[in-house]
Amino acid sequence: MVRVRTIVALLLFAPSVALAQSQRAIEVRAIHHDVSPPLRDMPPIPWRLGEFEAEPARPIPSRRQPPGGPDQAVQGNRFAPVAGQAPATTLNRDGIGSGFSGPQGSFSVRYAPPDNNGAVGTTQFVETVNVALAVFNKSTGAVVYGPVNINTLWTGFGTGCATNNDGDPTVVFDHIANRWVISQFSVSSLPYTQCVAVSTTADATGSYNRYAFVYDNTGFNDYPKMGVWPDGYYVTYNIFNNGQTFAGSRVCAFDRVRMVQGLSATQQCFNTSTAYGGLLPADLDGATPPPAGAPNFVVALGLTSSQLAVWKMHVDWTTSANSTFSAAIPVTVSSYAEACGGGTCIPQPSTPTTLDSLADRLMFRAAYRNFGDHESLVVSHSVSAGSAVGVRWYELRNLSATPTVFQQSTFAPDATYRWMPSIAMDRQGNIALGYSASSSSVRPSVRYTGRLSGDPLNTMTQGESTIVTGAGSQTQNLTRWGDYTSMSVDPVDDCTFWYTNQYLPASGSFNWRTRLAAFKYPGCGATSSPDFSLAASPASATVTPGTPANYTVTINQVSGYNGLVNLAVTSGLPTNATATFTPNPASASSSLSVTTTGVAAGTYTLTIRGTDTADSSLTHTTTVTLTVQAAAQGQFTLAPTPASRSVTRGSSASYAIAISRSGGFAGAVTLSASGVPSRTSASFSPNGTTAGSSTLTITTAKNSARGTFTVTITGTGPGVPNATTTVQLTIN
Repeated sequence: MVRVRTIVALLLFAPSVALAQSQRAIEVRAIHHDVSPPLRDMPPIPWRLGEFEAEPARPIPSRRQPPGGPDQAVQGNRFAPVAGQAPATTLNRDGIGSGFSGPQGSFSVRYAPPDNNGAVGTTQFVETVNVALAVFNKSTGAVVYGPVNINTLWTGFGTGCATNNDGDPTVVFDHIANRWVISQFSVSSLPYTQCVAVSTTADATGSYNRYAFVYDNTGFNDYPKMGVWPDGYYVTYNIFNNGQTFAGSRVCAFDRVRMVQGLSATQQCFNTSTAYGGLLPADLDGATPPPAGAPNFVVALGLTSSQLAVWKMHVDWTTSANSTFSAAIPVTVSSYAEACGGGTCIPQPSTPTTLDSLADRLMFRAAYRNFGDHESLVVSHSVSAGSAVGVRWYELRNLSATPTVFQQSTFAPDATYRWMPSIAMDRQGNIALGYSASSSSVRPSVRYTGRLSGDPLNTMTQGESTIVTGAGSQTQNLTRWGDYTSMSVDPVDDCTFWYTNQYLPASGSFNWRTRLAAFKYPGCGATSSPDFSLAASPASATVTPGTPANYTVTINQVSGYNGLVNLAVTSGLPTNATATFTPNPASASSSLSVTTTGVAAGTYTLTIRGTDTADSSLTHTTTVTLTVQAAAQGQFTLAPTPASRSVTRGSSASYAIAISRSGGFAGAVTLSASGVPSRTSASFSPNGTTAGSSTLTITTAKNSARGTFTVTITGTGPGVPNATTTVQLTIN
């Protein structure tokens, strides 16, 4: 993160409050949202010149005690060579950093660390680093946009999102809707804000639906990490009071369905206690969604050195009181010791400066995949491995019941320190693991390894390859490195891994570069027979009860497929709804119409399954979201003119009572009056009326009580709430 230093002084007067785990969701609406012009048409905001170091890394207090002996999960003989060979890169080029230029000019800021992050879409790769972003052509690697300050994306938006460019950015690709989600925080002025932009198309240089979500002024939302899930964009934070005191973690969900449509949106948040920090939300990979209604799985290091912790968060966007966040579920793992005790110890050649391990937390991402017969979640972090540092990685399964470790190991094949990892899994279950590598004889470099799905469990068998060999060490006692890297999977072939990390082209302190690389396992994606895939648009539809929701389901032909596909909605269809496909079976596309008469208000995820008519084993699925809005409530209101009258005894006073109907109500309204003084009478003309007004006449007698009286008028109508108003009558 890059922040204005005066924020610490600003926060010293804020009270220190530790969070307890929330039992009920905290719901907050975005303070502002709009639709931007195309990013490519917005003038870049000028660079802030100078050299800047981010605020010191905020460690997460830990009660974990390191195990008494060596790491028992280290793969095989620590100094034995690893068998196999990692796949060669198909693209390997510099990203944002020292010397980087693009259509919008040159990268002109010197600061550290870069906090580099990237994601791959249908045709583009988007990279973010602290304060800057750029867009690359996925096929050629050419820069198509950037580099620019990230807050260029919020030009004209107002709020701190437009005026501040504070960093800790994340970028993810929502392959359900083919949208980019770019986020960074605004914290150098209050209120603390998370700025979130969702592209309106798959083109990252186009327009964005922009949102600003705010948090209380005493809790700084540090280290945000995001994941895509069908019912929301989930984000996790480490909360620090006074900018310094750890108060626990916060998990929030943004209303993905409404943000994709550019509508007003809310966030729902839960807090943990100070026992946990560095949480990661599950980030969906692959074409198969989670089971209908599945919660998002949130994971972190556990309470002891032999545990992870998993939470399950489910959001009800209609009634936030129904949203849930489970207690932490402990998952037993092989004991580990945090690399460098969670702090700084990574050596480099020719300098006494060591680098930060950031080993007090799991590293981005928590990559989730549904294989149909099982769900998998892979995560990684840095641990001590003898006299060096290695990468501990896990595959968790049985997520919907009680999560367990399916496989795990520590990758540390020699005395080089390996840290700052990121992990992901392709469509076949093959795993890729990227990381930084350094030692007293190896300058900080970018490397990767992996395993095939059929390889022996608990091993990275595909060797280690180098993406780029660093040519310099970081000097001048600048210890920050990272603070995170990113391994993502191409949503088109669901096979190609994309990784981004940092290195130095020469020894120095602010001259880092980033590297983008793509690679895939040769056997992934091979199709031996004709096949098809499904897609549906729009990704979501919002209707009122009784109005049908309409979608188009496209059957994409693969390897010469020319069969017919039977279509059905297999899960998520609400009670009273029916789904009709026209035509069915279909060869190219079909129209899906979902009736909603009698359907309860809510948001539903519908799973559409396609099955080949000749081969029932050939089947694929896709999902759409249906939101049924609450039916408008019929009602009416009453308004008198004038509000008060004064008469002498024996006279009459008249008031015009306007009847305003809404919500589809058009029935007759019957009026009555109470509080009329003694020896007077009240009448309405007309009464029991469908007209828009009625006249109230109050008739007094010679002996009516004198004084000022409040008369209450009550209206009743069939099937709607009563309405009331008052008038005043003064009798002289």
